[in-house]
Amino acid sequence: MTQPGTDHVLEVNNIEVIYNKVVQALRGLSLVVPRGQIVALLGSNGAGKSTTLKAISGLLALEDGELKSGSISFNGQSTARLAPQQLVRQGLSHVMEGRRIFEDLTVEENLVTASYALTGRGGVKPDFDLVYSYFPRLHERCKGLAGYLSGGEQQMLAIGRALLAQPQLILLDEPSLGLSPKLVEDIFTIIARINAERGVSMLLVEQNATLALAVAHSGYIMENGKIVIDGSAERLAGDPDVREFYLGVGGSGEARSFRDIKHYKRRKRWLS
Repeated sequence: MTQPGTDHVLEVNNIEVIYNKVVQALRGLSLVVPRGQIVALLGSNGAGKSTTLKAISGLLALEDGELKSGSISFNGQSTARLAPQQLVRQGLSHVMEGRRIFEDLTVEENLVTASYALTGRGGVKPDFDLVYSYFPRLHERCKGLAGYLSGGEQQMLAIGRALLAQPQLILLDEPSLGLSPKLVEDIFTIIARINAERGVSMLLVEQNATLALAVAHSGYIMENGKIVIDGSAERLAGDPDVREFYLGVGGSGEARSFRDIKHYKRRKRWLS
């Protein structure tokens, strides 16, 4: 899928991640995020999707994880010696699973805390109105405590905090988790708008594969810490093997793994 000379905001090159010095979570994983595009990262629970995002944003050490081999580049620069806060200030934001907002602060105060990511960016000012233009509900609740927001409003706040930092790349981990179908549709509409209108690249981890591929330009499917297939979102959405994998049931009614599908053929990865 990758072509030489393509402009990538993120390149993950053959990484291996372990936890507690013994448990291998990622095994030679490689992927790229083209600048200005949404890339979906899909797979079953435990496949290693959240670990991939934490490796990219430098958060592995908080969970006794370690990048043992391989490399990660953001905007052409290795992230190996950069702390998480440095990555944020350089334009990489991570919206973690479970929202992770400050519940005892107001909506406005939550946004103010995100503005510190702009430190050292040559006098760039936080644009609160931009956030409120995408999330009018946050403006209505700006003086209220974030802990009293609904789940959907908290997710809006989490994404709004990332947006306030004026990122070039947002890592989104399960933005639909725990939300009603209507709120999920609203959140994903806004995600697509931010990408189209602001040119923000995104790496999207999501259980709802159909919805993720509807907004993404391309995608990767993970299993057991590795990428097993990749391609354009349109091709993945129409691939009968991908459909069968996400239904989780084969023709005989037996639960199956993607690698067990009869017609599946592993495509050559962009990095051999």
